[in-house]
Amino acid sequence: MINRFIRLLNTVKYLKPIQVYSRLYYFARRRWRKLKGFHYPLAMPSRSVPLTLKPSITSCISHSAKTFSFLNLPHTFEKAIDWNFSSYGRLWTYNLTYFDYLQQEKVSKAEGMALVYDFIEQAGQIKEGLEPFAISLRGINWVKFLTRHGIKEQTIDDSLYAQYHILSDNLEYHLLGNHLLENGFSLLFGAYYFQDERLYAQAKAILTAELDEQVLGDGAHFELSPMYHQIMLHRVLDCVNLVQNNDFMGQELLPLLREKAEAMLGWLVAISYEDGTIPLFNDSANGIAPTTRQLEMYGRALLARHPEGGSESANEKGFDRAPAMTVSGASGYLKVKTGRYECVVDVGKIGSDYIPGHAHADTFNFELRIEGQPFIVDTGLSSYESGARRELERGTAAHNTVEVAGKNSSEVWDSFRVADRAKIVAFNVTDNAITATHDGYRKMGIYHTRQWTFENSKIVIIDRLNKEANAVARVHFHPDVTEEMINKHINIRPLSITEYQYAPEFNYRLTAKMAEIPFEKALIVEIRL
Repeated sequence: MINRFIRLLNTVKYLKPIQVYSRLYYFARRRWRKLKGFHYPLAMPSRSVPLTLKPSITSCISHSAKTFSFLNLPHTFEKAIDWNFSSYGRLWTYNLTYFDYLQQEKVSKAEGMALVYDFIEQAGQIKEGLEPFAISLRGINWVKFLTRHGIKEQTIDDSLYAQYHILSDNLEYHLLGNHLLENGFSLLFGAYYFQDERLYAQAKAILTAELDEQVLGDGAHFELSPMYHQIMLHRVLDCVNLVQNNDFMGQELLPLLREKAEAMLGWLVAISYEDGTIPLFNDSANGIAPTTRQLEMYGRALLARHPEGGSESANEKGFDRAPAMTVSGASGYLKVKTGRYECVVDVGKIGSDYIPGHAHADTFNFELRIEGQPFIVDTGLSSYESGARRELERGTAAHNTVEVAGKNSSEVWDSFRVADRAKIVAFNVTDNAITATHDGYRKMGIYHTRQWTFENSKIVIIDRLNKEANAVARVHFHPDVTEEMINKHINIRPLSITEYQYAPEFNYRLTAKMAEIPFEKALIVEIRL
């Protein structure tokens, strides 16, 4: 009981006062309104205006006929759509209500209208779909769909305006982070669509404060998930599209939006691999966000110039190029690239102190590709549902780093919480080496230092503890990597090879190989290339 109290205290002490105040305020208001029998209206008189938007990024196929598929879990509604369908967990339900599928290439005007009207007709019984985050995403998707097809339907507008009233009254200041940013992005779309200055004032206040807070100096989104970075960049680009092509409030937010879009796109292009995929650090999975290639093309069309940080192909560089580092600074992510390999290293903090829900205990994690093929990979992400799998995927043992005494380097718990967390206490970068120390095991009096030295033909990783302890360094390999390949490239013996479940996407796992290397104070691993 005492340990759980201490863990909770070490979790909440990082919260901002506005988060604590908002939680208490919304809790008290909810209780009071329940006593009074308060309900939001589900339709409000509105007046919308036609907007102009350049083509955006099409969404993945998640809807066909009566079947919806999210997170690799398909479901067919034989009769009416159950917008509260919960058999696959809350995240699936949320995806159902986001309406991203309206942006599929082959969703017709009639089909999309039918889905929107079905939602409106059942709005009185909908639960998760009327939460502020769901309204935020759905609002953008509805406005984009209505604009693309030139639809003017008063019933839809009145429903959407009422939903924006609910959002406006329930801004997610208790969470902050990407949730509040999504609120701001959507309020901006609502403000332009309804020419509503009150919605605009809220959007402006959120976006001017949060974009400066959440976009770090090197362009990374501060939650340090490459997947969420892609999602947030997509929203910023959509807002550039909106403000740049429509005249409302003097387009005053355009310089800020363009500045952040360019910085974020530059970071993403630099951190992505040559094939456009991302390292699966923290909560990151494939098949959720727009790809780096899609975002690059969309950004070029809107920003009219290629951001700095773009990449060249390995063929153009040749195989004898010396290692070159890119992307360093506030994010702590560094990418080392030669013509032969690409290595992405995490020597940053776990994420934002007051919203670390998408963070893993993965300090000093890294991924490696050899001649364009994945070799060393992160375990990945298959679920947000509370339970053993979520705990495993967030834990230190699921990453390419060192675990001491069977403990996590940062105290991840529940689905989205972190108590004590590792901090970088020393950091140094030279032309071909990265050295850093973290204090995640300080309660045991232990500090972990890792050094990567990069050469054309090998990478040498040296781990040191300041005192002896039972430590294990783990290296997770891509499913295509065989034991023969591991022994060829990893120069340490004996090498204990076991199996683990690689999770490149939600609810999708593949059996792959993992090396576990026990040591007590120091370890040298050489990766021959």
